[in-house]
Amino acid sequence: MKPRGPLMIEHRLIEKMLEVVKNQISFIDRENSIDPVFIDAAVDFIRTYADRTHHGKEEDIMFRELAKKSMALEDEKVMRELVDEHKYARQVVGELVQAKEQFLEGRQQALLAIREKLIVLAEFYPAHITKEDKVFFPNSEKYLSEKEQSIMLQEFWEFDQRMIHDKYRSVVEQLRLVGKS
Repeated sequence: MKPRGPLMIEHRLIEKMLEVVKNQISFIDRENSIDPVFIDAAVDFIRTYADRTHHGKEEDIMFRELAKKSMALEDEKVMRELVDEHKYARQVVGELVQAKEQFLEGRQQALLAIREKLIVLAEFYPAHITKEDKVFFPNSEKYLSEKEQSIMLQEFWEFDQRMIHDKYRSVVEQLRLVGKS
């Protein structure tokens, strides 16, 4: 398996989550309300799975190794664009969290911001995923030997093994802080 294999498998799960997000947009349109638990779950999925786990493997492993290579200018440009897109997605998710908090504080107009941020994410990720699957991943493989790709796959696996521990260590720390207030 090539390094793009696990990343593309992760893309398929992200796409399934985007379908659920689209259903939530329809719910907002129908009910003129949100399910705050859904927003929390969606934010957790995007932050933990799509960003920390998936984008983490890309940025912390794949892009790190590719940055050591003499890449074609177009491939370097696409890699920078992908990093910028990851940052953009983080920003949108942060704005979604803020809008949800405002809605829970009774600001009904925040519902429009929630809807808008969900639409942005539902439209952003498919184009981003296509750019990675169809353009960047195939083009980037030419810079990595079979051995380097094998090492990268192993590092992906080790990265994933740490993620669950990092996630729940963070949850416990947050709960401990809440318990002290």
